[in-house]
Amino acid sequence: MQIHKSETEQQKKMYLIISLIINIGLLGIFKYTGFFVNNLNALLPIDLPVPNISLPIGISFYTFQIVSYVADVYCNRVKAQESFPKFLMYVSLYPQLIAGPIIRYIDIEKEIDNREVNISNISQGINRFIIGLAKKVIIANTAATLVSTFLDGEIATLGVLDAWFGLLMFTVQIYFDFSGYSDMAIGLGKIFGFTYCENFNYPYISKSATEFWRRWHMSLGSFFRDYVYIPLGGNRKRQLLNIFVVWFLTGFWHGASWNFIIWGLYFGTIIYLEKKVLFKFTKKLPQIIQWFFAIIIVMIGWAIFYYVDLNSLSTFLKALVGLNNNPLYSDTLPITFMSNIAFVVIALIASTPIPKILFHKLNDNSKVNGNLDFVQIIFNVSLIFCTISLLVGESYNPFLYYRF
Repeated sequence: MQIHKSETEQQKKMYLIISLIINIGLLGIFKYTGFFVNNLNALLPIDLPVPNISLPIGISFYTFQIVSYVADVYCNRVKAQESFPKFLMYVSLYPQLIAGPIIRYIDIEKEIDNREVNISNISQGINRFIIGLAKKVIIANTAATLVSTFLDGEIATLGVLDAWFGLLMFTVQIYFDFSGYSDMAIGLGKIFGFTYCENFNYPYISKSATEFWRRWHMSLGSFFRDYVYIPLGGNRKRQLLNIFVVWFLTGFWHGASWNFIIWGLYFGTIIYLEKKVLFKFTKKLPQIIQWFFAIIIVMIGWAIFYYVDLNSLSTFLKALVGLNNNPLYSDTLPITFMSNIAFVVIALIASTPIPKILFHKLNDNSKVNGNLDFVQIIFNVSLIFCTISLLVGESYNPFLYYRF
């Protein structure tokens, strides 16, 4: 509000800086204090006590929402919210608070004061919520069991195919876990009259790392583009530096660990090379080859993302290319694969637009009197039955992005 009321540019800038320092500072204290102390102890002959600070749930997401709001007010993209309770409602909107999508104030500014809650929106919201719940419970949780079998055991004994199968399952798990949460958040928002932005657009059909990041966690990508990359100069000046600043921050935002920084810089390097060199060659290749190279790049990225311990990461990366001198695959892999082949095929198909296209065709052809979505009703009931069946007797299965 003080930014909006300020009469001079100097005052506005002062309040902007104060707000950024407070909000980003709080995020830094809660999330990164232990990381910095550990690294200082490793670099210097000191032994500072490492604080054990509990991370507030969702702090990475609502901090970015506040930052985007303050920046938009400063740039006159939106008017400051005069009602403090309404501002708190925006910051603490619980459906997407814990794991996104990152909602900008400008996207729901009108809906804060004028929401439309009707049967159509409630129906759409319920449908979307059920799909997200099914993604998490049916696919992500099942994949998580297979991930644990291959990636959490004796990594040094993994064969090449064991490592790739485990990594494939984590690739499945993280997509359906995170996009499932986003679907549930978008669905709940719709029920309450809010239209949240989409966060995923079938990222695993991408034909480059650049395209992948236009389709994966889109609200985070657009945040860094609009509030970091473009203000730094974008493509106009110091493009290389700007790209690496953005990807360093992207990685560090995900977690206070070196593997996340390496993961961010890995994608920053790939994307820069694509822009400057690789696109000249890869665009001449058949699309299936482009897709194959892109998915391999993404999967290697997920390996970096998965292993917080760098020694474990190194051992696993060696396993992917057979440098651990192990057999091509273990005795466990054929049995596990054949027992789960139906799940693997369904999960891989479900990560493409094919089910959505087929569903809409069936639903359009089966509407009773052009109004009742018969297939939608059967589909929803079936998904709810499956999710309840799988949840009975299950232990706590939090979303992966709760940690961020």
